[in-house]
Amino acid sequence: MTTDGGGTGARGSLRAAIVVNPVKVDATKLRGLVAAAEKAAGWGETMWFESTVDDSGQLVTREALTQGASVVMAAGGDGTVRAVAEGLRGTGVPLGLLPVGTGNLLARNLAVNLSDVELAVTVAFTGSDRAIDLGLVTAKRGDGSVEEHAFLVMAGLGLDAQMIAKTNVKLKKRVGWLAYVDGIGRALPVLKPVKLRFRLDGGPWRSTSAHTVIVGNCGLLPGGLLLIPDARPDDGVLDIVALRPEGPLGWLKVWNKLAFENGVLRRSAAGRRLIDLNNDVRSVSYSTGRDFELTLDVTEEIQLDGDAWGTARAVHCRVDPGALLVRVPRAT
Repeated sequence: MTTDGGGTGARGSLRAAIVVNPVKVDATKLRGLVAAAEKAAGWGETMWFESTVDDSGQLVTREALTQGASVVMAAGGDGTVRAVAEGLRGTGVPLGLLPVGTGNLLARNLAVNLSDVELAVTVAFTGSDRAIDLGLVTAKRGDGSVEEHAFLVMAGLGLDAQMIAKTNVKLKKRVGWLAYVDGIGRALPVLKPVKLRFRLDGGPWRSTSAHTVIVGNCGLLPGGLLLIPDARPDDGVLDIVALRPEGPLGWLKVWNKLAFENGVLRRSAAGRRLIDLNNDVRSVSYSTGRDFELTLDVTEEIQLDGDAWGTARAVHCRVDPGALLVRVPRAT
């Protein structure tokens, strides 16, 4: 659902806020763009906040709400976007997406412009509001402690989490998401199937093993890789995908499924019929649900929206339907 968001009113009647990750973003140019956009929209002076080592953005977002923010923009990587979204969950105040990070995962999945920061700032003041779901994940650590966070795009364990944990930070700053290729190269030689027990929507517990398990609210990754073709950010369910390559050609089958079938064949009716005929559900399997629990034999690396999130022995994911408003361009 999309509703009208920003607009022109009495000067100072509305105020925006922006949460900046100072490690990743030089706000000098951004301040000029924001000042021009707020003036054109007739809004009051924008409130500026910075994330810190101790606060990724949740606390300052709540402070912005206390001070009356009508929209909160996130200027940082996907972690900053996720933190601001957590602070805005269920408040009815929209999130403004500024494409200044490496992955810009949510913006990609909402088809928001990724190259024009000035346009993104303008949209934050004048766009419409779209309600999307949030994924919530609770992790039980190896020491028994429990931690919960939201995710906007995907949470995962196995290859994707190890890839992120092993990605060179300096290389990522230089070449962006392509640095994950290096991370995959580091992760594959030591990757083994993960033994786990799981249940979906309170059903019976089942046992399986997989090299990767990903729970998605959205399906598109950087580079145009469509990991979960049927995932929608506003359908009220989560999509679960398990990668289980078998034999020496196992990973080639997985890549064929993700890159060729999902990225090429699904674009046409004839291609979709070929996918149905192939029916290889072992190497890449999909399911959907509102509540997904799994327990692991050993602790495994976890990732949230492309950021490493430590290790866990048990993970519980659930969906919070329509919990977040996102400011998007008005329909033309």
